[in-house]
Amino acid sequence: MEKKQKIVVIGAGPVGSLAALYAASRGNDVEIYELRGDLRDPSTTPLNFTKSINLALSERGLNAMRHAGQPKLIDHVKAATIPMRGRMIHGKKPNGQLYEEAQDYDIHGRAILAIDRGGLNKRLLDILDEMPNVTFFFNHKLTGADFKKNKAWFEVKDGTVSGDKGQRAREIEIDFDFMIGADGAHSAVRYHLMKYTRMDYEQQYIDTLWCEFQIQPKENPEDENLMSKFRISPNHLHIWPGKKFMFIAIPSDDGTFTCTLFAPAEFYTFLESDPSGAHIPDFFDNYFPGVTDLIPPAQLISSFHSNPHLPLISIKCKPYHYSSSAVILGDAAHAMVPFYGQGMNAGLEDVRILFDILDKHARMDENTADHDPASTRERALDEYSRVRVQDAHAINDLALQNYVEMRASVLSPTYRFRKWLEEQLSVWLPSLGWQTKYSRVSFGNERYSEVVKKSDHQGKVLMRALTGLLFGAVGGPLVALGVVMAVRYRRAVDVGLRAAMGNVDSMVELMTMNR
Repeated sequence: MEKKQKIVVIGAGPVGSLAALYAASRGNDVEIYELRGDLRDPSTTPLNFTKSINLALSERGLNAMRHAGQPKLIDHVKAATIPMRGRMIHGKKPNGQLYEEAQDYDIHGRAILAIDRGGLNKRLLDILDEMPNVTFFFNHKLTGADFKKNKAWFEVKDGTVSGDKGQRAREIEIDFDFMIGADGAHSAVRYHLMKYTRMDYEQQYIDTLWCEFQIQPKENPEDENLMSKFRISPNHLHIWPGKKFMFIAIPSDDGTFTCTLFAPAEFYTFLESDPSGAHIPDFFDNYFPGVTDLIPPAQLISSFHSNPHLPLISIKCKPYHYSSSAVILGDAAHAMVPFYGQGMNAGLEDVRILFDILDKHARMDENTADHDPASTRERALDEYSRVRVQDAHAINDLALQNYVEMRASVLSPTYRFRKWLEEQLSVWLPSLGWQTKYSRVSFGNERYSEVVKKSDHQGKVLMRALTGLLFGAVGGPLVALGVVMAVRYRRAVDVGLRAAMGNVDSMVELMTMNR
């Protein structure tokens, strides 16, 4: 019988917790080390001192949970979610009238799920708590690691020892067979891993800061139904696009909305210039019409001054492992900006793919006479880094591109026309396998790199077809379909074609939009 492996997971967030579930369900002894206190304790301060952006859980994350060996996990997590079927775009007409425009994510009615980060974390930790081969170590800071000798050192926050230089934090040493680093964008595991492997590393801060606000629930809802607590639709991600910046609102299951202002640093500098904050409500009224009806001006000012103004970081690196000793997952490996809603989903998918590859190599080697778990794991980790890097880099790039879509392109007729056209093709010619990029990313499990290739191919096909349609060339089946659709949906097509034929730039924009 194969000796049990000691798996050490650094980071007890959603990705680290799921990795611990996968490892424990395979019979390993699992130890979880977390810098903060128990994340289920309301008094535990998040690392960025705010609730942080609410999470959007989509198919990739759900699929990773389905394969965790815990049948009740999906239902347990879904109980705290709210389905969001699309975006709700807010704005003001030339006559001053406020409007809302719904843009469904998917023509087939699929939705992503809004969930509070703390709520998701609590549910994962509760399940881990029930497993006899899992041990938690909160308030433990990783201070050193030797990945050749498989040893690690932690500083324990709740204790001190006396030394030559007075009191210092108590430190412990542990050994392990395999370390999984899921400790976020500023990963200590990645830092120590760099001492052992020649890691390419790229870090980018985009010129955007974010600050959190909140829309409170109705004080006297008409009935006891949870949905009646919400002041705006709970089944949408709400966006006030400002072209260079945006304000968003994501529902929480208590009737509130967690809101975020994303804007370049120069706008934050302007808003910070008056200590009284008197011009903050005017800024919102000018660029995000209707928000001051949902968040009182005094509360806007208070939140802006009391909540931190935080940067957004994008990180790429490779490889993700060293020998058989360690691997990094989630933000530790590929922190991304939040504009595709895939940061956590990609991290959870990392876990599934990692353990799928580990299991595959274990099966291949199980009947080998000189089977060595470490050698098997080293080959598996080599494959994991080789496979996952290109996909992680692909979604990282998509997330950066999607910021432009959310703050500006959602207002573009050419963007709406391409989205509409691709959705109609997916309905009327399903044999083509045509889907929008967003549907492939959020409602499927295709490799991110394959999604990019297919979307680029679709864009080129559409360009050829529309060129033929607009300039008299024979465009093939897509042009024929366009004629049929023009008869059936004449008004929608007329609007789209007028936008597409407006100028060459518009047509190029149409073909290069994210969806």
